[in-house]
Amino acid sequence: MGAAALFVIASGNARAGDAKAGRAKAQLCQACHGVDGLSKVPDAPNLAGQVEGYLATQLRAFKSGARKSEAMTLVAAQLSDQDIDNLAAWYSSIEISVGKLPGG
Repeated sequence: MGAAALFVIASGNARAGDAKAGRAKAQLCQACHGVDGLSKVPDAPNLAGQVEGYLATQLRAFKSGARKSEAMTLVAAQLSDQDIDNLAAWYSSIEISVGKLPGG
């Protein structure tokens, strides 16, 4: 199996999303995941800086029902494939940094 074939298998159905369009669509997500991709509630993960392909895969899993979450299933059901790609592009484009720890 060639390197190109392995890349296609590893990346799944990777498509390039539009981060600007994803930012606009992220208004649906900000109550839990924050406008900046940093969680506002204990049960919601931070999305900022996550790998684009991972985010898209997880949103598709919620949409299909393969991954279970009442809230995310409801939200993902409203998303088109392009919306999912755009959201993944937006959240993955957010740069995060870890500040210096106190006393360090």
